[in-house]
Amino acid sequence: MPNIYDISMTIEESMQVWKNYEAKKPKITNVQNHDQGKPHESLLTINTHTGTHVDAPLHMLADGATIETISLERLVGPARVLDLTHVVGSITKDDLVPFAIQPGERLLFKTASSLSEEFLMEFPFLREDGAKYLADIGIGLVATDALGIERAQAEYPTHRTLMRADVIIVEGVRLKDVKAGNYTLVIAPLKLTGIDASPARAFLMD
Repeated sequence: MPNIYDISMTIEESMQVWKNYEAKKPKITNVQNHDQGKPHESLLTINTHTGTHVDAPLHMLADGATIETISLERLVGPARVLDLTHVVGSITKDDLVPFAIQPGERLLFKTASSLSEEFLMEFPFLREDGAKYLADIGIGLVATDALGIERAQAEYPTHRTLMRADVIIVEGVRLKDVKAGNYTLVIAPLKLTGIDASPARAFLMD
């Protein structure tokens, strides 16, 4: 049996969310229970960009495709974890060139965000030139361990460059216990339709 690495965030009310905004936190409410003589049931109220999630192009492109258009075939298959824990600030083209990235690759970025369970306000992000480099190569998917693939860039050029090049964006993976190297990736978003993103369970197998 292969080793399986769960790289998903746990959905809970105390989890890290984007910029620690209270409104972004999931809410779990008990709606009936055994003390009432009923089966125990809970209501989950959750933003579609909570924890480990897959972005659909609609998130950043007015005419973008919705989440159901992303096939499972594109979310499952060979992948490579890149160790970028040394990067401070932003991931640039120069940071990526040494990895000899190939067309169609699924890439996972392991950065300082994987080493913290708190939201890092200055998390390492993929800069516009890095995104253009990946788009020009023609990669298939990029996953990052931060809750966003970019920050501090007007007009969201990283998201939009990747989405216009049909590169799938996954945010919020957990890679602390995963070494750089080659794996089989499985990402399973909820089967939602017509919207901009979906929370997902994600894991790697070696």
